[in-house]
Order: sequence, then structure tokens, then C-alpha cells
Amino acid sequence: MPTATWNGQVLAKSDDTVIVEGNHYFPLESLDMDFFRDSLESSVCPWKGTASYYDVVVDGEVNRGAAWYYPSPKPAASEIEGRVAFWRGVKVTD
Repeated sequence: MPTATWNGQVLAKSDDTVIVEGNHYFPLESLDMDFFRDSLESSVCPWKGTASYYDVVVDGEVNRGAAWYYPSPKPAASEIEGRVAFWRGVKVTD
């Protein structure tokens, strides 16, 4: 089952991920929100739309913008609405 971990903590676990461009997008309800806080970061993808970010916080250590999601993805990326992906050292294993 795909699992996202950082600093020894499980951030998300789900057998219902969607893979886009090599990234697992986890359903929002699979995240342990105790480890996430809103970030002011954003970015734009030409075909997916505007991404928002979460900082990941584990044991007082902050991994800024390590999780991203598309609050209102463009139609071509509608399958990732309500889902979150990871980078910046967050490990995703199958």
C-alpha cells in the first residue's frame, strides 16, 4: 500500500492513489493532518492549474512546502482534485 513518510512518521497511507507524472496523489482523508500546516507557497502548472502547499512538521522539524495539492485543478487534471502529493525528502513507497 503506498505510504508517505518523513522523519520516521507516516504522513499518509492509501491503496487509492492516483499517479501523475510519477507522483502518487493521496486522498486528502488519508493524511494524518497532525503533521501538516498551511503554507503560503503556490505554483502554476500549465495543464493542472495553480498548486497550493502544506509544510510538513514532525517533532518540531519543518519541511517547507513538502506537500502540494490543486484546490481547483483544470479539467485535464480533474482526477487529482482532493488529493495531495509529496516531494522534498518525503519518501513514498509502494
